[in-house]
Amino acid sequence: MTIRLYDTSARQIRDFTPLVPGCVSIYLCGATVQAAPHIGHVRSYLNFDIARRWFTYRGLDVTFIRNVTDIDDKIITKAEDQGRPWWSIGYENERAFNDGYDALGCLPPTYEPRATGHVPEMIEMMRGLIERGHAYEADGSVYFDVRSFPGYLELSNQSIDDLRQPAEEGITGKRDPRDFAMWKASKPGEPDWETPWGRGRPGWHLECSAMAHKYLGSAFDIHGGGLDLIFPHHENEIAQAKAFGDEFARYWLHNAWVTMSGEKMSKSLGNSVLVSEMVKAWRPIVLRYYLGTPHYRSMIEYSEEALREAESAFARIEGFYQRVIEKAGKTVDPAAEVPPAFAEAMDDDLGVPQALAIVHTTVRQGNSALAADDKDAAIARLSEVRAMLGVLGLDPLDPHWAGESDRGEDLHGAVDTLVRLVLEQRESARARKDWATADAIRDQLQQSGLVIEDSPTGPRWSLGPR
Repeated sequence: MTIRLYDTSARQIRDFTPLVPGCVSIYLCGATVQAAPHIGHVRSYLNFDIARRWFTYRGLDVTFIRNVTDIDDKIITKAEDQGRPWWSIGYENERAFNDGYDALGCLPPTYEPRATGHVPEMIEMMRGLIERGHAYEADGSVYFDVRSFPGYLELSNQSIDDLRQPAEEGITGKRDPRDFAMWKASKPGEPDWETPWGRGRPGWHLECSAMAHKYLGSAFDIHGGGLDLIFPHHENEIAQAKAFGDEFARYWLHNAWVTMSGEKMSKSLGNSVLVSEMVKAWRPIVLRYYLGTPHYRSMIEYSEEALREAESAFARIEGFYQRVIEKAGKTVDPAAEVPPAFAEAMDDDLGVPQALAIVHTTVRQGNSALAADDKDAAIARLSEVRAMLGVLGLDPLDPHWAGESDRGEDLHGAVDTLVRLVLEQRESARARKDWATADAIRDQLQQSGLVIEDSPTGPRWSLGPR
């Protein structure tokens, strides 16, 4: 068994060899809690949740760190605009993020450190970098000297001479406009902390280098995040950590975005779809299927049509569950192992789309077994499907999903009532031997996307294929 992952720093798929045999350490850049999460935010953690589940299935002991950036310029600005304490903005949105992660069935991280709880570690790192000649203080702020670190920009494959540092960094006190702020000098009305260089607050990049060092040590296996973080955030993390003396991350994994009309989903563009609203309109397990089943390095173009397709595809899986359990007369346990083809797909850079194809193939095989009245084969196929969907966090019989679909169940119940009324009319027509009317009713239901099965216990409906 060899897991292979696309390493952004190497620009190729590499065999994954853990730093410590039998263990895997992961640091994922988490939420900046200046606003409630949209589905693009939660996609990142969902992708890494699937990766974590696969590592665990493969027998690795996972330590998973996901940080919270609870202080930054946007949080401070929102607090001023709303006349609220800065920390109340952060805490409210941190809870919204965790509600979103939980709704979509994501496992909690091993540790979830907040930036504001790790100022001493940041001070220690800045002190070391200043002593080594990689950082300097100017007017109460501390900047990293990018030209002092020869490996700067290797991750994003840029030239330092062509680099344009983001405008919000400013240039006050900098030796070079491309140097970035690790610590920002205090301004009136802003939160601040005491340091050897005066009062101030953390820069965005410093916190992750310091927290990764604290919780995972000087070297760890995987650093993850969205594509938009490669520069400047991850480049600056690498520069700080390695200049401090850490080996830092050995593999870099980046997930793609959720887009709308080709644009990255974001608050600033006004094209975001909030998780809190989406879970009211769609069953959370369907949202997980929609967001988690494309390859993590592929863009997802958001559309209602795509969500409806995901809903229909997942309903076909659930229909198979229902039919087999009815046939077996009991719940079917997951298989001890996933099928080899599923494992091969997941080992190949977490190939969820290819793995999902194995799920649907197995469902079709199970349906064929049901049609042939081969109860044992149908049960075996469902057992395999449960094992595969368990790895993806999508097993409908998992206790997490036990009460998640109240809205979906209510809707299903309403549809079921209406369909059964129509089916009763069909049964009455059949009893009268009015075959033309019975066939017409069946055809109308099928045109609506339903499949009608005449079982020994009476007619049964399910969603048909696309």
